[in-house]
Amino acid sequence: MTKMTVNNRPVEYLLDPDTPLLWALRDASNLTGTKYGCGTGDCGACMVLVDGVALRSCLVTIAEAEGRLVTTIEGLSRDRSHPVQQALVAEQAIQCGFCTPGIAIAAAALIEDNPSPSREDIDAAIPNLCRCGVYPRLARAIKRASEAASGAAPIEAAPPPAIEPAEAARDVPALRPTSAPPRD
Repeated sequence: MTKMTVNNRPVEYLLDPDTPLLWALRDASNLTGTKYGCGTGDCGACMVLVDGVALRSCLVTIAEAEGRLVTTIEGLSRDRSHPVQQALVAEQAIQCGFCTPGIAIAAAALIEDNPSPSREDIDAAIPNLCRCGVYPRLARAIKRASEAASGAAPIEAAPPPAIEPAEAARDVPALRPTSAPPRD
């Protein structure tokens, strides 16, 4: 039995201690925001915070995470109010979205550790691979998030936190349900 705190909730996993944290989070805790990308630690899609440090959860066993505080993308902010989440949207730094949770986690750790990162700091701290190639927008988003986190520049372009889907649909016509029959 392995015990840890995941997204501020105590959890016990009745799994083999050598189980990768990734699979415990996804399969046992149903926290599917943490993505399986490569399984070898190269892509960063599975990034989570372990005691505030961004780690690839495919390379960390639940035994290694025992007694520690784990934060997944779901725990970063349920209402999308974290500055990194807001900035990624505002800078349109999300394409397919597969790598986004890992990138957001790595960026949150960077900003927590370095409130005013340079472009070089960002490049060094974000090892994640993005097959869509949003790197220039990503760097702008992380810089913008650091400014928002310090209170220097609020983010106006992203939807306000805690917006309900029905509210978003009223504000964004493309999200409104249509009564037209589906096309074949």
